[in-house]
Amino acid sequence: MDRVYKQGIPGVVKSLEDLKAEFKSFEPTTDWIRLRIEPLLEHAKLLDRLLRSMKFARETARLRAGVGMFHADLVYFGENIRGLKKVLASERKASSRRRR
Repeated sequence: MDRVYKQGIPGVVKSLEDLKAEFKSFEPTTDWIRLRIEPLLEHAKLLDRLLRSMKFARETARLRAGVGMFHADLVYFGENIRGLKKVLASERKASSRRRR
């Protein structure tokens, strides 16, 4: 496992928490918090806890064999965060039109 992954997951958690707060600031037509944000947030937090746990602390060298899988996690989270940001922008536009 590499440092990029260990440092990337907390950033993912922060981004998802920020998105959750932004979606809560208005009422979108779809509950994106329950549909996408909360499951992604749980997944990211679980990975972060596991990788920092004592169980895996001594296995860093062996976990390097799985770097491709860890990288795929970051790509997955990144794609979802970008998608949620697009949805957020779209939902905000629609919300402002409904208020007029």
